[in-house]
Amino acid sequence: MTPDPEDEAFFRRYGPWDPLDPAGVSDFMAGFQRPWWLVGGWSIEAYTGQAREHEDIDLSILACDIPAFREHVGERWHLWSNHGGTLRPLDDRFPEVLAVDSQIWIREQALAPWIIDLPITPDRDGLWTNKRWAEHVAPVEDVTWVAETGVRYLNPEIALLYKARLQRPKDHRDLAVTWPLLDHAKQAWLLDALRVVEPGHAWIGTLGG
Repeated sequence: MTPDPEDEAFFRRYGPWDPLDPAGVSDFMAGFQRPWWLVGGWSIEAYTGQAREHEDIDLSILACDIPAFREHVGERWHLWSNHGGTLRPLDDRFPEVLAVDSQIWIREQALAPWIIDLPITPDRDGLWTNKRWAEHVAPVEDVTWVAETGVRYLNPEIALLYKARLQRPKDHRDLAVTWPLLDHAKQAWLLDALRVVEPGHAWIGTLGG
């Protein structure tokens, strides 16, 4: 396979990735007493049962739980706040992330690959908030589900809403395999959400909205 020039440029700048899988993240988060869940492609795979390729793994926590997460990680792993490609250590010297809706990248040390991408979920008084739809605020339990493995995942209709803005080939594929498995309420929610946050989006017509 011919290397992707964009991927090569990314790795030269930021270093390689060797992401954990859901079981590995579960081990990594063992003992963490606050909510955490997986989003993105892994949440789609878990819901549909259909394997797909993964460039990384996306773990999320509430912004209010970042101090507890730093304590959980301790000194073994290095945390970096990533906002739009700008990286800064997340440590005692810089205890605040660059932005509340940014990401935290995790690796063991400077010469080791990144293992987890953590997109932070802004919270409102401890409640989950939707990054695409500010009015959508709910308890974590209402917007996630727990697989038989014990791993919590973002609800598929919300994962698809996040993917709608990107419209990459894999996002269209995720829609195609997930939509038929959604019940009527979840399908209706996704269509309503798209009309609000992505009016005129091609998916609305595709899905019969």
